[in-house]
Amino acid sequence: METLESRINYKFKNIGLLKTALTHSSYVNEHPREHAECYERLEFLGDSILGMVTAELLFRWAPSLPEGKMTRIRAELVCEESLHHVAIELGLGQWMRLGRGEENSNGRERPSILADMVEAVIAAIYLDGGMESATRFIRRCVLNHADDFILNRSRDNKTELQEIVQQQTGSTIRYEMTGESGPDHNKRFSYAVYVNEVLAGEGEGRTKKEAEQAAAGSALQQMTP
Repeated sequence: METLESRINYKFKNIGLLKTALTHSSYVNEHPREHAECYERLEFLGDSILGMVTAELLFRWAPSLPEGKMTRIRAELVCEESLHHVAIELGLGQWMRLGRGEENSNGRERPSILADMVEAVIAAIYLDGGMESATRFIRRCVLNHADDFILNRSRDNKTELQEIVQQQTGSTIRYEMTGESGPDHNKRFSYAVYVNEVLAGEGEGRTKKEAEQAAAGSALQQMTP
């Protein structure tokens, strides 16, 4: 646990909270004598804390963004794919407590479980050290690239491109992944966007959604005189 505390840069007063955040229900079911609790209640709380901190960040950093765009950006910042990436960077999988069945079905690498455990860790830090500690963890580990992300998303490229193309009856848009590189903790995805099956733009990003947005932005640039 000390190694993990070092990675998340937080020292727990009650280490049991961190253990709970890393405990899957399958482990609880297989070890009833331990009276352990799974991460699900913590994940519920952590989801709300993460949403609130992200909403405040957007509100303060992007004062010109309307509510609809802030909602879409927040959803992308805290989606399963983004949280899975955070879990990989922290190496949460190696500390996870799983039952044998879940272990044998590669539960330690399952994106949905890893993403949920990030939210559970957020709640554990909040309950142990308060909102300030939880916020520091979120900004350092979850929203560490948020400034660039917000800048790129303040203009919803995919929606804007869709609106332009839809003005031409019968026109189509198709996104296609063209590449994937880097280790699990630092993936890069490449996407291309085709308008009427003609290459219109290409882009890269840390997530698939980010790469699609970059490709749409490239297409918009080429369409702008």
